Amino acid sequence: MRIGIIGSGKIGSTAARLFAGAGHEIAIANSRGPETLTDVVEEIGGSATAATLEEAASFGEVVLVAIPFGAYRDLPAESLGGRVVIDAMNYYPSRDGNIADLDDGGTTSSDLLAAHAPEAKVVKAFNTMNWQVLRDRGKPGGGDDRLAIFLAGDDAEAKALVAGLIEDIGFAPVDTGNLAEGGRRQEPGSQIYNEPVTESEGRGVLEGMDG
Repeated sequence: MRIGIIGSGKIGSTAARLFAGAGHEIAIANSRGPETLTDVVEEIGGSATAATLEEAASFGEVVLVAIPFGAYRDLPAESLGGRVVIDAMNYYPSRDGNIADLDDGGTTSSDLLAAHAPEAKVVKAFNTMNWQVLRDRGKPGGGDDRLAIFLAGDDAEAKALVAGLIEDIGFAPVDTGNLAEGGRRQEPGSQIYNEPVTESEGRGVLEGMDG
């Protein structure tokens, strides 16, 4: 599969390397331009290439976005249309500046991304796991002790596609629900945020949150 990656920080580059290792084609971009990504592309390996934001957004069926949330309006919305967009971003007011609709709980960061790119199929995932855990603890081939990567979204086919990618890199996909409520369950400060858990443990935590 062809996967665009927007964001070359810890999560973006780690996910890119894992996807490339699983046999997927990768185009990675950042805000500074493809000429700054030579070392990153070499480190990712496989068939990875450096790209502009627009090129990464239109590269394939899936685009993973892992940039500071405060810059989400810079994403090329038109190029993301019709694609499955994996939202790996988190809102941190101290970094991103205060956004009133998020501070008062009126909406979620994923809903704001979906409003910015209304023709995209947004799936919230890869935002709750520390990048070092993502890098080191995947178990391709399965096992009951695989760690969970949570996902949320409104499009069942898009979620199934992202679940398959999670399986490809050795983690267990665990569905937290629709984009609004499921995305809220994954926000910083939630019980599943930055807490490595197995699939069964993760489902247990979610049941407790719902109860």
